[in-house]
Amino acid sequence: MTRTSHLAVFFDFDGTISTYDTGVYLLERLGRPGWEGPDRRYETGEIGSQECLRLQWPHLPMNETLLRTTAREVPLDPGFGPLVAALQGSGAEVAVVSDGFGFHVEEACVRFGVPVVTNRVDFGTGTIDFPNADSDCPCARCGTCKRSPILEAQARGRATVMVGDGTSDREAARVADRVFATGSLARWCRENGIVHEEFGTLGDVHAALFPGPG
Repeated sequence: MTRTSHLAVFFDFDGTISTYDTGVYLLERLGRPGWEGPDRRYETGEIGSQECLRLQWPHLPMNETLLRTTAREVPLDPGFGPLVAALQGSGAEVAVVSDGFGFHVEEACVRFGVPVVTNRVDFGTGTIDFPNADSDCPCARCGTCKRSPILEAQARGRATVMVGDGTSDREAARVADRVFATGSLARWCRENGIVHEEFGTLGDVHAALFPGPG
């Protein structure tokens, strides 16, 4: 049994596993004008991610093939696969928690064999749903509550790790036992006194969780 066998590690997707926020990329490439307004209101805290996504989703074309093909243009951090393999090999639990459009996350992560907790798009009706929202969360406005699965893992005796980069990771960072942060999440952690470790790529996270001798 290795020292990571007791962990439950949660990865954000957009901007953490993917090298760029895939939802923003889709909107920049394919979105009709006006999607930026909800994004700004979300970043300032005026609205939550549920409302932001509901307002932005109609700006995209309801063409599943086009959306999936365009989402695949965003590369993944090459360190994700080796890190997942090392964690799973050591007995750690691994999951992806994403508060984006969802469909591209499941497709990108299926080959890594990790569970994905995210929002759901119904291309038949053109709607986006939020099966993983949590009205008991302090913010109660997220599409996918990233705090809830962390608390559930802690209740099972797991030490929890959150790896993220943005606004949707803040409530998770408040409760996780160990936080790896980059981008705006790292700035927010510094400003709010949240203990965290900053990283550039997932290779840095790998090195921190599996330090070599010496």
